[in-house]
Amino acid sequence: MSDTLPAVVALGDVDSGIVTPILEPHARFIADPSEEDMAGAVGAIVRAHVTVDKEMLARMPHLKVLARTGVGTERVDVAEATRRGIPVVITPGSNTHAVAEGALAHLLALTKALPQLTALVREDSWAKRATITVGDLAGGTLAVLGYGRIGRQVAKLAQAFGMSVVAYDPYVSQADVPLAATVAEALAEATHISIHLPGTPETRGLISREMVASLTPGTILVNLARGEVVDLDALLWGLESGHLGGVGLDVFDDEPPAHHPLFDHPQVVLSPHVMGLTTQSTAETFRQAAQGIADVLAGKTPEHIAAP
Repeated sequence: MSDTLPAVVALGDVDSGIVTPILEPHARFIADPSEEDMAGAVGAIVRAHVTVDKEMLARMPHLKVLARTGVGTERVDVAEATRRGIPVVITPGSNTHAVAEGALAHLLALTKALPQLTALVREDSWAKRATITVGDLAGGTLAVLGYGRIGRQVAKLAQAFGMSVVAYDPYVSQADVPLAATVAEALAEATHISIHLPGTPETRGLISREMVASLTPGTILVNLARGEVVDLDALLWGLESGHLGGVGLDVFDDEPPAHHPLFDHPQVVLSPHVMGLTTQSTAETFRQAAQGIADVLAGKTPEHIAAP
């Protein structure tokens, strides 16, 4: 690779083996850039945990394109990048199947009481197995809150398990499942809830104590979207009161989160925001990010750009 080619830098861990062949005709890839490398970079691939604010953008004065792995741009100052004429490429769809499978994994683990049953066997308490309720997905009703790519895939998987599905999404007018007009309507008959809503002022704290109190007793809820959509205190109250039968969380308001008493409850499954980071999905998001940068450097318009 010629050192005369312009540089594309990694902001966070990026697999050079995947992105280098895509970038090669237009740029050389630097996985561990110095300040000098950043100062001369024409492109950057940004991982989800990295903040790109005005100060960071000022350190890359020659930047022509920024690619964010995933779709969430909360940590990227898209408005400032746009003001500087820098398109922010995103990679929608790269982790759709991974997150949907993760949602089903959480739903299954809680419905089948795997955390409690694992502890029972581990603690040599076989005789207590009749005290643990093992449920079913088949015959249940899943409320999918947020019916975009991931929500639709979750619905498809849930239907394969014999579940009925109802969806809520204020931006969707037509769907392949019944659409509820309100969140309350979607949750009215739900035995299970899977959250796939974006983090906005309107969705912050949406799953409140009042909302939990309205649920069918024993409802199982999983959130693989944005941590701020749920109130952890409300979820703990729901478990203790019986309104909730299980809670699965892959996302948190602050990451990593401060310890919360909810985390110690036996009917809780937790994962550290990794359900979308499978081997296949991570490789695909790198490919899409690199292709978006290559397109811009080649004078083409990338397929997906974040709106300011």
